[in-house]
Parts: sequence; C-alpha cells; structure tokens
Amino acid sequence: MTTVETASEEPRRGSLLVIFLTVFIDLLGFAMVLPLVPIYAEQFGTDESGWTIALLMSSFSIMQFLFAPLWGRLSDRIGRRPVLIIGLLGSTVFYTLFGLASVWKSLTWLFVTRIGAGIAGATIPTAQAYIADTTTLQTRARGMALIGAAFGLGFTFGPLIGALSLHNSQATASPWPGYAAGILSGIATLLAIGLLPESLRPGNKAQHHDWLDLGALRDALATPTIPAILLVSFISVVSFGGFETTLSLLLKSKAFNFELRHVFYYFAYIGLTLTLAQGVLVRRLATRVPERGLASAGAVVSLLGFGLMVWASTAASLALLLVASAVEVVGFALMPPSLQALISRRSDPAKQGGVLGISQSVSALGRILGPIMAIPLFKAAVAYPYLAASGLMLVGLFALLFATRGGGDYSAEAARAKK
Repeated sequence: MTTVETASEEPRRGSLLVIFLTVFIDLLGFAMVLPLVPIYAEQFGTDESGWTIALLMSSFSIMQFLFAPLWGRLSDRIGRRPVLIIGLLGSTVFYTLFGLASVWKSLTWLFVTRIGAGIAGATIPTAQAYIADTTTLQTRARGMALIGAAFGLGFTFGPLIGALSLHNSQATASPWPGYAAGILSGIATLLAIGLLPESLRPGNKAQHHDWLDLGALRDALATPTIPAILLVSFISVVSFGGFETTLSLLLKSKAFNFELRHVFYYFAYIGLTLTLAQGVLVRRLATRVPERGLASAGAVVSLLGFGLMVWASTAASLALLLVASAVEVVGFALMPPSLQALISRRSDPAKQGGVLGISQSVSALGRILGPIMAIPLFKAAVAYPYLAASGLMLVGLFALLFATRGGGDYSAEAARAKK
C-alpha cells in the first residue's frame, strides 16, 4: 500500500489523544534533562567565560531552527506518522546517550546529545500539522491547544519524575534522569507505532515556511507597526531564554547551593506557574483586555520580575527568588499570545501566513541568542544577565507602546488608499 493510499484513510477516533500523549511523554523527558545540561557541563570542564556552556545550551535551538522546516516538508512527502516516529526514536537514543555522557563525564558527548535531541525534537511542527490534518477549522484551535497543554504538563511533571529518578544517588552527575528520559521517549515511540494512524490525505499538505523567507520578511517590514512588534517579541524570548538557561547555574551557585533533587523541584515550580499563567490567567484576561494592554502588562510584569531577580541573586534570598521567578514567568506568559494576535490582526490576510512565519523565526532566533547573551554575563556576575534582561525589556516596553499607539487592525480600504 502506498503512502497516498494509507493517507487517504480517515484517522481513527482518539488520534488526537494519542498525539497528545506521545508529545506529552516525550516532553517529560525533555524537561527532565534540561535543568541538568548547564550543571553537568560546568562539572565536566568548560571555560571560565561561559561561552562553551552558552553554545551547548544554544545548540538544541539551532538544530530545531534548521530542521523544523525540513521535517515538515518530509512529512508532506512520506506522511506525518513516520516522521514523528523517527523523531521519537531519535529522542530515545539521545536521552539515553545523555545518561552515558553523565557516566563518562564527557563534554563532547553532551554536545552530541544536545545536537541530536534538537534534531529529533524539531518534529513538534509536524505534530501540529498532524492536528491540522485531523481537525476542522472550527475545532483546530482546540486541537492546537493540546500541544500547549502537553508543554505545560511536561514542564511541570518532567522535573518531578527527574527528581524521583535520582533514587538515593549521591553522584554529582547522576545518569538516571537521562536513562529515565530515554525510557519515556521509548514508551512514546511504542505508543506512536502501535496506536497512531497516518493523518496525511491527498492534497492536504501543511504550509511550511522557510526560516529566511525574504518575501515574507519584506511584507513584515513593510507593514506599519509590525517591525516594532517583532522586535518586542524577539526581546521577550531572548530575555526569558536567558532566565531559563541560567536558572540551574544560579540554583547550584554558592548563593543557593541546591542539590540536584531540589533543582528539579524548583523547575517543577516554574512549570506549574507557567501552566497556571497560560491556562487560567491568560485565557481569562484575553477576553477582557485588548491585546495591546495585555502585551504591555506582560512587559511591565516581566521587567519587574527581572528587577526582582537582580535583587534575589545579589541578596541570596530564596524567598525573594521564588517571588521573582513567579513574577517573571507570569510576565512572559502574557506576551507571546498577545503579540501573535497583534501581528495577525495588523497583517494583510493574504500575507498573514508568511508574516506569522517570520514571527516564529524571530522567536527561534531569540531562543538561540538567549543563552549566548546570558551565560557569559552570569559567569561575570550572577546578577548581570537579569540586569541586562531588565534593560532589554525596558526597550521592548517603549517599542511596544510606540508601535501600538498608532496604527490598528488591517484595513483593505486604508491599504488601497496608501497605494
């Protein structure tokens, strides 16, 4: 049977539940490994400047940036199911290798595992394409929300499972979280092989943009207020990426001296805060507060959060750090959906897909540059990355207020009048 013939079969009922479970289980593994990467790298011997750890932390996002469009196009040719299974198999292999790298105390193998996991994990857009295949326009938003729910739950429960996987290990670089992450991805692989039907049907191909789509970039830059909104989006992702990637190092520093188990608990707290902020606060406010107000509030709260992070890191106060982290996470949670909505509303509907694709590219670049900015600053002084992020968010807030003060939703009449 050919791929096209297989794709023509209607997916079985429950396929959305299966795709949710496979993505969720795989993200559990991701959230178990993420807090450990900078800690292990520091133990295995890196340069004092922090550039090696920064590159290590960015390597995952670099691979996702490069491979997400490639996986998407491949899934249009051979189907979503095989691409998702290949990605899950890759995650199984590279998370297990992360455990072995912990035993070998090898920085080189840490790089191999992060590069490989980034390539394998770049199939999330393919999972989104799967949902697009199996939903109608009316139910698509609800289906796409499953990916967001999988992320939130994965980042909440993954660290808790990571803490449990340590057992009574006294090793400073325990391999068990890596092994447990590999086992979980293996379970997700078996689940996909056994229960996930193919979703791709003839003529039903997703839109996969090029990261450097010059035509879409020209459209974005030519649309009033969009460049400033893209700048704000970039700043918010760079700043939060710096927060995420330095948090483990801060918790293990002399100021706080966390054990590995307690680092996991702290990341579970971050994941729970983000889930509640996105699932409860943002959903309720989105129907009552305009996107401009919500994004501006997010920038102000994020700016406050980074200011509190500077205070907490210099004062070595755990209570203050808990408050600062929660404030920062809530501020960030308010921004991406509001900024995306603003971009969508202010773009020509005929060019909206390309402009939103540029927005995704800007965010991807922000995730790459966040660690590169923050970790060397952290090595200079623990408060520096949060001080720099405060400055960036202040710039972002002014850019947002300036951009949204003028302009408005796209109007075909206004667009014709300008020609």
